[in-house]
Amino acid sequence: MASGGESFPTVDAEKELNPQKNNDFQVDPVSSQVSSSLEKEAKEKLEKMKKEKDRKDALQNFKTAMIISGVVVAVAGAIFAITKKLKERSN
Repeated sequence: MASGGESFPTVDAEKELNPQKNNDFQVDPVSSQVSSSLEKEAKEKLEKMKKEKDRKDALQNFKTAMIISGVVVAVAGAIFAITKKLKERSN
């Protein structure tokens, strides 16, 4: 084995084993800006899709309510017409 004067540099073990505590790093501003703009675009697209889905759901609920109320009115009208005819025949 070589017993020269060269050796590995000393290292702070706590700092190396827990990198989340080590916030001393440089960020490339261009990459950071691109990343944040992509995240912003994705978030806007997701919000737009959610609003569109909510609007479609509301429109579908409105259509369903209108159809059901139309059927109820038609059935009630038919019942009144039938009872009126039955009263006319009995007289």
